Amino acid sequence: MTDRRPLLLLDTASLYFRAFFGVPDSVKAPDGTPVNAVRGLLDMIARLVTDHRPSRLVACWDDDWRPAFRVEAIPSYKAHRVAEVLPGGEEAEEVPDLLSPQVPVIAEVLAALGIARVGAPGFEADDVIGTLVARERARPAAQRSPVDVITGDRDLFQLVDDEARVRVLYTQRGIKDLEVVDTARLREKYSVASGQAYADMAVLRGDPSDGLPGVPGIGEKTAAALVARYGDLAGILAARDSGDAGLTKSQRAKLVEAADYLAVAPTVVRVAPDAPVGELDDTLPETPADPERLVELTTRWGLTSSVTRVVTALTRD
Repeated sequence: MTDRRPLLLLDTASLYFRAFFGVPDSVKAPDGTPVNAVRGLLDMIARLVTDHRPSRLVACWDDDWRPAFRVEAIPSYKAHRVAEVLPGGEEAEEVPDLLSPQVPVIAEVLAALGIARVGAPGFEADDVIGTLVARERARPAAQRSPVDVITGDRDLFQLVDDEARVRVLYTQRGIKDLEVVDTARLREKYSVASGQAYADMAVLRGDPSDGLPGVPGIGEKTAAALVARYGDLAGILAARDSGDAGLTKSQRAKLVEAADYLAVAPTVVRVAPDAPVGELDDTLPETPADPERLVELTTRWGLTSSVTRVVTALTRD
């Protein structure tokens, strides 16, 4: 029988962006460098470990924030977030100037603490999370841990699965008041019956914040109603192609006009369950992995209170 305490999967960029905007940039290291995102993220981790007592935790990382396979499918995907194209064609994401230097510090502190941090070449953190969820779901039931995904990104609602005990803890109200998103919450808020149904609804609805146009003229409520009526996106497209009477003339016309988008959008919207994530030790450490390095980083960046909170949370029974 496995330890039934949860596996926490952190959408790390979502959390450190939230920390950056939630903690004043007057929080600085001794040399005057802002460390508000670093401090804020560490405080979030301390709170999550204290409140949820996980046995395993992974800080999931964006190795590629705008993967080529998604851009090839829909060129507008996150295009509005491109700050510049670097030599060699690599695209730099638009990130606040005061946040960018803090990201490597976060990585160093997590390593010194011994908290697993993992990305996958050519994939986003969402895909890393999706892959780790798929791996957990593939375990025999007796060896499977419940999974809590910590994120401010609704895209990950598609992973919700009550039977596999996968929930999303949504940060919109803050880390101290996480919204538990399970199947009941999806039904209540979005009128969809599963995480997969949420993904199909999201394909139809689109998401301007990610540069996904959706099907023009089909909003969230109509999308959810269509998914409920036909079961899934494949069922909706079959109804479109067969002239099913359950679709209005207007709905069918909109779906026909968006045929090219609908042929590729699922690849963009659905998180990958098979990103090249290597084997990792995701056991939550009871003590820091590299105490000397942690002391050095703590002193250099003025992180004493936040690091102490994390270490205290790790060592608590």
